Amino acid sequence: MDMYRFAYWDPRRPGRAILVAAGRDGVPRSSSLRPTYAYDLLVGAGRWEPRYSLGTFPLRCRRSAPRPVRCGRQGMGGLHATEAGLTVVLRVSGRNARFQQWKALLDNRTKRQRRGEFLVQGVRPITMAVEHGWQIRELLYDTSAQLSGWAREALDTVRAERFAVSRELMHELGGKADAVPELLAVVALPEDDLRRIPVGPTMLTVVFDRPTSPGNIGTLVRSADAFGAGGVIVTGHAADVYDPKAVRASTGSLFALPVVRVPSHQAVLSWVADVRADGIGMSIVGTDERGILDAAEYDFTQPTLTLIGNETTGLSSGWREACDQLVRIPMFGSASSLNAATAATVVLYESARQRAAAARR
Repeated sequence: MDMYRFAYWDPRRPGRAILVAAGRDGVPRSSSLRPTYAYDLLVGAGRWEPRYSLGTFPLRCRRSAPRPVRCGRQGMGGLHATEAGLTVVLRVSGRNARFQQWKALLDNRTKRQRRGEFLVQGVRPITMAVEHGWQIRELLYDTSAQLSGWAREALDTVRAERFAVSRELMHELGGKADAVPELLAVVALPEDDLRRIPVGPTMLTVVFDRPTSPGNIGTLVRSADAFGAGGVIVTGHAADVYDPKAVRASTGSLFALPVVRVPSHQAVLSWVADVRADGIGMSIVGTDERGILDAAEYDFTQPTLTLIGNETTGLSSGWREACDQLVRIPMFGSASSLNAATAATVVLYESARQRAAAARR
C-alpha cells in the first residue's frame, strides 16, 4: 500500500510539528509514527488524527527532531495523547533550542513573561504546584538517576510533556552547585488579576511596594501564607515574583497563595474602593519607623491591607497618602532597621496573634 507522510502544524505552539506516516486508508503504521517537536495527537476511531491540520510537507524537512524514547499503547478515542495513556518522552542531551528555552526561563524575566511560563525547582514547590492545580506544561527528569517514588508518581500522574534530560544539563538548570535535581517543572504563569485576591469581612492582604530582592518577595509570601493572609500584591517597578530565587524562598507558598503584580498603587486603590463599596470596611495600614502606633496597639482583627515598603526607601509618597494609619515596630538594640521581609513577618505575626485571641473570646 502506498504510504503518505504528512506534517501537521499546531498553531498554539509555533515552530513545532507533528509527522505522521499513514496509508491511503488513514490507518497509521506504528513504526512510522515519529513525533518531532510535539505530539499533540488525538486517538480517533481506528486512526491517528492531529488536533490541527494546516498542510503538508515532506518528512525529510525535519531532521533535527528529538528522539522519542518511549511510547505507550493507544488510548481511548477523542482524547489528548497524554489523557489517552500515551506516554511519549523526548530526550535532550545537548544544549539545543529546547534547553536554551529552559535556561532563559531561569535567567530572563522578559522571556518568562513572553512565554507565559517559568521553571520550578525543588520537591516542595513542584508538589505544591501540582496540589494547588497550577498548569504543569513540562516535566524534566534526570536520565541517569534512580528516581524516587515522588518523582515517579509525578511523571505517571501529571498531565505534561515529559523530557529525559542528561545529568549535566539538569545540574545546570537545578540552581545548586552541589546537587542535581531529579525533577524540574515548567509551569504556566497565572493572570495578574486582583480578582484572584479573596475578599471578605476577615480579609488580610499584604502589599509589597517596589521590592528589589526576589528573595525578600519569596520570604514575605511564605510568611503571609504561614500567618493567614489571603493574598499578596506586589506594586510598582519590582523584582520578579517568578524569579527562581523568589520561588525557592517561598518554599512552595507561592502556589498556595494568590500573588498578583500591579503596575502602580492607583490600581490597588481602585480595587480597595470597590471592596469598600461592597460594604467591607477595609483599612490601609502602612509600616514605617515613624509610625504613631506600635504594631501591637493597632486592631488587626478588622479587614486590613498591610503595606510593606521598599527595602531602602520605604513606602512611596502615593502609598503614604493613602494610609489610614502608620504603625511602627519597636526596636531596642543598636540595629537601625529591619529587613523588609522580616518587618512584614513581625506585623503578620501580630495580626495572627490578635485574630487568634479574638477567636478564643
